[in-house]
Amino acid sequence: REMHDVLAHRLSLLATYAGALEYRPDAPPEKLAHAAGVIRSGVHQALTELRDVLTVLREDDTDDFAQGAQPVLADLPRLLAEAREAGTPVELTDGTTEPGSLPATLSRTGYRVVQEGLTNARKHAPGRTVRVTLGGAPGERLTIVLANPVLANPVPANPVPANPVPANPVLDGPVLDGPVLDGPVLAGFRARSIPGSGTGLIGLTERVRLAGGRIDHRVVQGEFLLEAWLPFPACSP
Repeated sequence: REMHDVLAHRLSLLATYAGALEYRPDAPPEKLAHAAGVIRSGVHQALTELRDVLTVLREDDTDDFAQGAQPVLADLPRLLAEAREAGTPVELTDGTTEPGSLPATLSRTGYRVVQEGLTNARKHAPGRTVRVTLGGAPGERLTIVLANPVLANPVPANPVPANPVPANPVLDGPVLDGPVLDGPVLAGFRARSIPGSGTGLIGLTERVRLAGGRIDHRVVQGEFLLEAWLPFPACSP
């Protein structure tokens, strides 16, 4: 689960920038250099994270990994910044009380829920706004809701662009008003260029259940909703 969550997120970001480079070879050199730099950095991070997980699989004692510098809810700003930089507008509403008191394992599970939701949105609804809502307090439960529009019109299997390729927000800077690659043809390329195994939500469901919570996902009025509920133990006196 950890390998899937880490690599699916990281590689989907790389695919976004690689797609931008492919479709905008005429972009200014500084924009191309920026995208190439993001890809280089992303590959380095993916290899580092993969090495960390593989190290755990080779060792008998996993306590160090469980208590190590794994991401938690306090790291969400960095995660959301990565998503925005890659062209996914994200709106965060955080109504949690004393989130720092949440046990590390539960906080990490909450982080992975948001990460998987953003990865799925990047695959299936490129460039559409994702709303992330957090709530809860000690002694109650932590609630996490992600919502993003569902693409209404499927793109042909092999679209052929008839017009010059429009500006690409990934290379032209983060945008909050449109898809990463403007137009249905390029949006279709984005959706197809990031394959999925179909096991992301299954693994996430297992992770949430092991943490004593529950998760649900469905389409409601044209939006894909991912909702999770996790225990939020009361603070010790």
